[in-house]
Amino acid sequence: METAAREFDRDHQFQQRLERLLKVAAESFNQKGFSGTSLKDVAAKLMITDAALYYYVSSKENLVFLCYQRALDLGEQALSEADSRGTTGLEKVEHYIRLQLDALCGPQGPVAILSEIPSLKASHRETLLQRARADSRRLAGFIRTGIEDGSVRACDPELTCAAIMGSLNWVPKWYHPGGHRSSIDQIAKAFVGLANQGLQSR
Repeated sequence: METAAREFDRDHQFQQRLERLLKVAAESFNQKGFSGTSLKDVAAKLMITDAALYYYVSSKENLVFLCYQRALDLGEQALSEADSRGTTGLEKVEHYIRLQLDALCGPQGPVAILSEIPSLKASHRETLLQRARADSRRLAGFIRTGIEDGSVRACDPELTCAAIMGSLNWVPKWYHPGGHRSSIDQIAKAFVGLANQGLQSR
């Protein structure tokens, strides 16, 4: 029992430290891009040695991949929760916007912007693209449901989905907690308001 408890504690500590690493790395990648960020930069922000960083990741490419995986994990959680909360298609979209913005810029942030997938190796690139496409299909499904139930006006679900996701996922590029005059709650209300104006069936 004691051995199992120690192993659990080690695993828990590893995951906590990895989570902090991915947040710090995401912030750096969002600000400076893939080419402008080095592992030394990330290690310095964390106040750890380069060798300690390599305990968690094998390369900068591996670190970017893990940051992007985390971003997709949070996005998928937002989609699932929005699906369960909303009763109409429009409500599902509204819940997704709020939940996704909270994931991107709230306590779980910073989250990496998926802007440099093409720079990753083929296997990582394909894994991420498959997940991103599946997420787009789910959000487009909310919009299609809204058209069918009358809560969303007639539109192209795929193009509308691309517009919503594109605008949401770029927020971490310009929003910084404490450095922006609007709170994330105010920003979420503005995004939901825009969605209502553009999507709501009259």
